[in-house]
Amino acid sequence: MLLTLDMGNTNITLGVFKNTELLFESRIAPDRSKMEDQYAVELLDIFRLYGVDPAGFEGAILSSVVPPLDQTLHGAVRKVTGVLAMQVGPGTRTGMNILIDNPATLGADLLVGAVAAVKKYGAPCLIWDLGTASKVSVVDKTGAFRGGAIMPGISSSLDSLITKASLLPRIRLQAPEKVVGSNTNDCMESGIVFGTAAMIEGMTARIEEELGYPVTVVGTGGLGRVVFVHCRREIRRDDTLLLEGLRIIYEKNRKAV
Repeated sequence: MLLTLDMGNTNITLGVFKNTELLFESRIAPDRSKMEDQYAVELLDIFRLYGVDPAGFEGAILSSVVPPLDQTLHGAVRKVTGVLAMQVGPGTRTGMNILIDNPATLGADLLVGAVAAVKKYGAPCLIWDLGTASKVSVVDKTGAFRGGAIMPGISSSLDSLITKASLLPRIRLQAPEKVVGSNTNDCMESGIVFGTAAMIEGMTARIEEELGYPVTVVGTGGLGRVVFVHCRREIRRDDTLLLEGLRIIYEKNRKAV
């Protein structure tokens, strides 16, 4: 089996693969105050919940945008499974040409998502990832990573709005019945959900105009389930895109481990 871990600012998403089949996915919180043993206990609890033998892992791979926790998580994985996790970073073989100013600075999550999207849906494509930040990655018709854009995330924007405007209430992330709200809650829900959908549509159109050709649009990220269904163009929603990307990259690099 292969253990894949995608460590973001809000969640550590983990998936267990048997060959190419994803057996399950789960999430734990990336708490910087936790020690290695605490993460190890959480991993063991998850494996027990899904009936997975920790001794059955042949490998592990990690992508991370939280560097202070990297070594802690590496230690927990090795303690529980006995394997040394590969980490996506500069020098990792991906098969993708990276055409940004400094390829070494490309976020591992963006790279992993792009690799999976090209493998599953082909190039050219855009990958919208709605998490702590809302990000779009651009892969051109040659299969090269061209760059993208980063915007405040849905939850981050909403939290900032509530903090700065004391009269605005905390709301649930859901779409109202109408775009034009008739009360404060509906107005906020419309702005955050339909506004994000419109931003995705508008940015996608601008990127296609700049590239000079149409693209396949892929959507992922924990908050995508709320927004993508309200976009007026087709978006291939893929909630396990990054886990699949980690599996693909592991297979490309396993002989070097």
